[in-house]
Amino acid sequence: MHPKLRGWVDVHRTRKANVRLGLTLAFVAGATNAGGFLAVGQYTSHMTGVVSAVADNIVLGEWILVIAGIGSLLAFLAGAMTTAWIVNWGLRRSLRSAFGLPLLLEAMALLLFGVFGAVLDLFYGLFLPLTVILLCFIMGLQNAVITKISKAEIRTTHLTGLITDLGIELGKLLYVNRHPEQAPVLANRDKLRLQIRMIASFFGGAVLGALGFKYIGYASTLPLAAMLLLLIWRPILQDWAVRQKTVT
Repeated sequence: MHPKLRGWVDVHRTRKANVRLGLTLAFVAGATNAGGFLAVGQYTSHMTGVVSAVADNIVLGEWILVIAGIGSLLAFLAGAMTTAWIVNWGLRRSLRSAFGLPLLLEAMALLLFGVFGAVLDLFYGLFLPLTVILLCFIMGLQNAVITKISKAEIRTTHLTGLITDLGIELGKLLYVNRHPEQAPVLANRDKLRLQIRMIASFFGGAVLGALGFKYIGYASTLPLAAMLLLLIWRPILQDWAVRQKTVT
């Protein structure tokens, strides 16, 4: 395993590791969102849109869609809660894989999404809502991982906040300081670069995810799951080795 990959999900972290992990997870989120939309006709990380749709459907009397929207919201919430449980459980036991375990669950869920997809055409009415709920759970799980690791500095599954922050920093960058006696308005260039990279990573993942789903179907989840497993297997094996020594 490349030395730089070892610390990406380790509990002993650096800001550089947070950024690398954030970029990787933004790519995975973009690919999952775009591929998931082609699969189920719905984006699964945009909870603002989900809540707005629930309100609209209540007014329109579309109660099945209301239930579906609430289910999506609860699934995203459950994903975030699951990450909090797993990470805190791991930290209490001094596991080096405490931050990696939710990503292991995400990798398994992506593989499960592929399985659901394989039978979606056969049992469309049954598996479509389950697939939507699974994708929302994955997005909640992942967003909570990087939020907890980076102390809410980085989020990966939606771009609204990132683009807002990007606009703020660009506004500061282009601001003309005409009064030298006052403190100048300066952009945080490091933050600006990070925001651009995160947006580009999400977009790149979305393009490749859409292309993958278009040409190879649900099997396009396999490289995403493999990418996550590549990041997490080392600390998980280290914890397993420590546990075996303790038992013996």
